Amino acid sequence: MGRHYYSLNEYYKKKFNKKVYKLSINGGMTCPNRDGKSGYKGCIFCSEGGSGEFASSSSLSITEQLKIAINKVRSKTNDNAYIAYFQPFTNTYSDVEYLRKIYYEAIKPDYVVGLSVATRPDCLEKEKLELLSEINKSKPVSVELGLQTIHENTADYIRRGYTLDVYDKAVDDLKRAGIDVVTHVIIGLPYETEEMILETVKYVGQRTNGIKLQLLHVLENTDLANEYRAGKFETLSIEEYTDIICEAIELLPEDVVIHRITGDGDKRSLISPLWSGNKKKVLNYINKEFESRNIIQGRKMK
Repeated sequence: MGRHYYSLNEYYKKKFNKKVYKLSINGGMTCPNRDGKSGYKGCIFCSEGGSGEFASSSSLSITEQLKIAINKVRSKTNDNAYIAYFQPFTNTYSDVEYLRKIYYEAIKPDYVVGLSVATRPDCLEKEKLELLSEINKSKPVSVELGLQTIHENTADYIRRGYTLDVYDKAVDDLKRAGIDVVTHVIIGLPYETEEMILETVKYVGQRTNGIKLQLLHVLENTDLANEYRAGKFETLSIEEYTDIICEAIELLPEDVVIHRITGDGDKRSLISPLWSGNKKKVLNYINKEFESRNIIQGRKMK
């Protein structure tokens, strides 16, 4: 029969009956791990752009950013349906009235069919949950949480700045508010074994609506780059990474939407693994391995 997995593309087609693209936009926020509330240096792997290198400048209005982002993907689709995706840094880390302004500006156009907000589990106070729930009644909202790992030693090493119970509470709060949760997991964090990575995947799969499986990228101007150059850890080979991806899919419930099986590091600042810079080649390699293991891209319908 094969092992099926529920891809994001399939999920969007089922939910919206058309091809949908995410538009990365910049809300102009920072992070409690950078402004001193939790820390000053940010997570050890986080880029200068707060993992939002594909978003426009926050000096532009949300409406202007949406138009720029659409122009980048216009040739790929005729459906004119998009998710407004607040990506860089922590996108609930501001006062609720500012968030209300930019979220509603983002969902105002008819071509925007939903809202996606990337944030931290420790930045979801009651009034922000209420705002997200309110918007969810107009257009679907999902919240992406950067968990990365369930292992506290690793979390301390990467300077995540919160404990696992904070993530658990955020997931529970979001689900009570009727909002879908997408969890980010990094594969290949220093000192983590394959067993540890799969423990994280299994734990997350029991709680989240969707998951992003992200390869660890070592980028310039990060403390992780200093650790790597000092020889303190090695990054994964494409063979090792693909094997873990396949094992992870085996562990995930079939109704968990897999939003990502790799990731895009900024090629201008990518130090390692260099093989990840050719995304098309990477996806082809992973898909060939899926085929050999009889992993089928598509939800198994009951």
